[in-house]
Amino acid sequence: MILSDRDIKKALASGRIKITPKPDYKTQLGSCSIDLHLGSHFRVFKHSTHPFIDLRGNIDTDSIMKEIVVKKDEPFIMQPGDFALATTVENLELADDILGKIEGRSSLGRLGIIVHGTASIFDPGWVGKPTMELGNLGVMPVALYPDMRICAFTFEEVTSRVEVPYRKKKGNKYAGQTSPLASKLTREVSKGIKMKGIGAKDY
Repeated sequence: MILSDRDIKKALASGRIKITPKPDYKTQLGSCSIDLHLGSHFRVFKHSTHPFIDLRGNIDTDSIMKEIVVKKDEPFIMQPGDFALATTVENLELADDILGKIEGRSSLGRLGIIVHGTASIFDPGWVGKPTMELGNLGVMPVALYPDMRICAFTFEEVTSRVEVPYRKKKGNKYAGQTSPLASKLTREVSKGIKMKGIGAKDY
């Protein structure tokens, strides 16, 4: 069941959903979602120095990406076809019986800007700054600014409290993140872990 605006406020008041800094309901709360703001840290591929990504290779994904910090009131320009990882300003924490879903804003989507490729689900027990997979599918460059409303979160109640919340999951790769971390997929492949269902849960 998707939480309504009324139930989102109840969940925030009780601590089942924690968003820091505290959201402004007048500007951020929708009928069944809440908007979060774009942070100032971005991670982009150094595609001119690496010809491809070999998931079976012993590659440190941090080495093929670089972090860019954008100052206040300065734009992060997304050219057509660009891809970047970014985090929200807000820190999000979910109870063990609440699931979060990230979605793009319609106004940005109409310009070609998407905020997630496959990673829309945030498991119960998630904690940290949500990472977005920003992409420009349009034909015009778009300037994004830190602190602008960038995405919307909806929340659903699962049928019962999960046995293993994400923050306690063995080998979880992104719990507690404060910056846009590079993909840790090569770590799984190098350990011989079967690549089943990878995507939606690997924020």
